[in-house]
Amino acid sequence: MDPLVPDPASANSGPGDTPSGEHPAPPASEESAWEFWRSVLITLAIALGIRQFLVEARYIPSGSMLPGLQLQDRLLVEKLSFRNRLPRRGEIVVFHAPQHFDPVLLSQGSGAGPLQCLLVNLPLIGSIPGLEQPACDAYIKRVVGLPGERVAVDPRGRVSIDGKPLVEPYVSNTCPVDSRGLGPCRTLNVVVPQGHIVVLGDNRANSWDARFWPGGPFLPRNEIIGRAFYRFYPFTTMGALGPASPSAR
Repeated sequence: MDPLVPDPASANSGPGDTPSGEHPAPPASEESAWEFWRSVLITLAIALGIRQFLVEARYIPSGSMLPGLQLQDRLLVEKLSFRNRLPRRGEIVVFHAPQHFDPVLLSQGSGAGPLQCLLVNLPLIGSIPGLEQPACDAYIKRVVGLPGERVAVDPRGRVSIDGKPLVEPYVSNTCPVDSRGLGPCRTLNVVVPQGHIVVLGDNRANSWDARFWPGGPFLPRNEIIGRAFYRFYPFTTMGALGPASPSAR
């Protein structure tokens, strides 16, 4: 029996009852409202699923990747590649903030739960003043060191891999040094453990990257969110962000 069509046999039934004793169907307006909100919830669930597991949009909030990536550039970040392979040198990766994994920062109470980060990263909720949580932020840097390699970074921010200088055409702003070769940027000389990589900003003079993390310079592989692969805004620079393919001399 179609619940939206009255049954003539119900004329002898008590008020508000059907012959079977069931309550009448809700008004069409209520059903339409439920259909609308159900569609909204399904669409939202699909969008969140795509963002969580496949691809999401990010923007550049700082100058740490200048000149290649400018402030407010909009990028697409895909999350499938690194499920089956390690990042490659020269690729641009997005990862959880050091407050999320650095042991020294965690000991200072910088961590945050997954539910809190999920809420903070929602577009509307995350913009509410006072709800910012550094541990829920995401950083974007370039891969320079891979597992098993000895990575050295000099006072200017220039990289060597296993003793060979790394040619990095994307770096144009190195750290300033004085007549003694000293400057404000920290140096590195480490061997990268398995399951980790070393990442630096292209703007070596203005990037809070592996050189400055208090708990060590290594980014765990499981803290990587994805690979930045396409810039979709501004339209004048729209295009793929292919690996820079740096090489050690």
